[in-house]
Amino acid sequence: MAYVARPTSTSTCSVCTYIRPFLTFTCSRPEQNQLRRVLLRSNLLAKSKVLEGFAYATPERNRVFGGTGHNATVNYLYDQVAALGGYYDVKFQPFVETYSAGNATVKVAGADQDAKLFTYSPSGKFTEPLVATDYSAPLTGKIALVSRGSCEFGLKSALAGAAGADAAIIYDNKDADSLAGTLGAPPRPEGPYVPTAGITLARGTALLNSLNGGASVIADLNVISIMEDRTTYNVIAQTSGGDPNNVLVLTAHTDSVDAGPGINDNGSGSIGLLEVAIQLSKYSVNNAIRFVWVSAEEFGLLGSEFYVASLSDAEKAKIRLNLNFDMIASPNYKYGIYDGDGSAFNVTGAPGSAEAEKLFQDYFTNDAGLKWVPDAFDGRSDYAPFADAGIAAGGLFTGAEGIKTAEEQTLFGGQAGVAYDVNYHAAGDNVANLNMDAFIQNAKAIAHAVATYAKSFASLPPKGPARRAVRREEKKKKASSGHAHLDRFLVTE
Repeated sequence: MAYVARPTSTSTCSVCTYIRPFLTFTCSRPEQNQLRRVLLRSNLLAKSKVLEGFAYATPERNRVFGGTGHNATVNYLYDQVAALGGYYDVKFQPFVETYSAGNATVKVAGADQDAKLFTYSPSGKFTEPLVATDYSAPLTGKIALVSRGSCEFGLKSALAGAAGADAAIIYDNKDADSLAGTLGAPPRPEGPYVPTAGITLARGTALLNSLNGGASVIADLNVISIMEDRTTYNVIAQTSGGDPNNVLVLTAHTDSVDAGPGINDNGSGSIGLLEVAIQLSKYSVNNAIRFVWVSAEEFGLLGSEFYVASLSDAEKAKIRLNLNFDMIASPNYKYGIYDGDGSAFNVTGAPGSAEAEKLFQDYFTNDAGLKWVPDAFDGRSDYAPFADAGIAAGGLFTGAEGIKTAEEQTLFGGQAGVAYDVNYHAAGDNVANLNMDAFIQNAKAIAHAVATYAKSFASLPPKGPARRAVRREEKKKKASSGHAHLDRFLVTE
């Protein structure tokens, strides 16, 4: 893209070189204040209501990728940014992916196990003996019972099929609602999937205890699944001004799951980026800022995988940092900062990730006066493809189906022993589900980061050879659950 300088104020203060409004301003305060001060709860809420309206205008009442509600979302984002007088170069990035939906039921002795579907599971109906397995013995004519654990859901399904099982039931390894997620779009080298459903830890443990006690357990499993190819779109907007060889990339996914409108997950991240992008257009920048709203995250980071794969090595080298925002307004929130230095979770990001983490730590502590906690830098959201490419990454997360601890209740309020988002991946993830305190504080944190890096990347390490940062089970990350946002969807924990 052309390096086009934006008009600036007539101020010559050396401090005021990073973001300069089209009006004269006082230089006695940090420039970061200017961008975050103009962010308003009312604007975040109003735009969130627009996304909710897109979902509720459809019979499905969702914004799943490739559907009417999601298409309206990406058009809205494009139109909002394109209307900013040429401040951004804006484009759609189309791609085709396989959509999957359906339902699953499991009954044992007539008792409904409240099962959930894993997307990309094939259809099938079986009444057969249930067998707890590690795949070492033949499973012909059986339904495999396996625990969520250290490998992907898709791998579990494929290994069950390779051992001869007709179907698989995966039970959770932590207390939560019935386990659901994605197997990842087929094919995979281990073999085809079998019909696969998910159940809770409690139900799985009860079945396992019966089997270990010598009982014969017959399960009735019925999976009804549809799959179709859909065209969907990423939305990419880069500032016309700023150095195009030094770029900050901000990402948020635009799609919901089938169950509901997805206003926290991830309307909050999408709208947070949109509002910052709109307010940024009043200023000039030294470094290019690129907003990338990615599609089809809920089916395995598909949009971000496609986007990063589309970049040449030269284009990747221009990206100094990726910051990702996925669920930033959870009702029972925590202020989570991705653990880029690996000090809390022993997974270290590429050089620059630790510095991005520190920027947010310093902001919450010193500027916002708020507590924060590290969050696992485990490759479960749209920063993962960037990290896999050796690009520094970071971001914020307020929690999904995980349970708030007593310590976190002391830090952030809310309710210990309750999920951060009780409406995670559910019909109730609408505007009423948003915690506006968390929403505005995280939006301001985004603005602080944008303001800092729009001025300078001096706090980051010098450019150097890229290295792989977050290691996942496979390069094409497509299968797990939880807001791992992807052991949410692919790497199980």
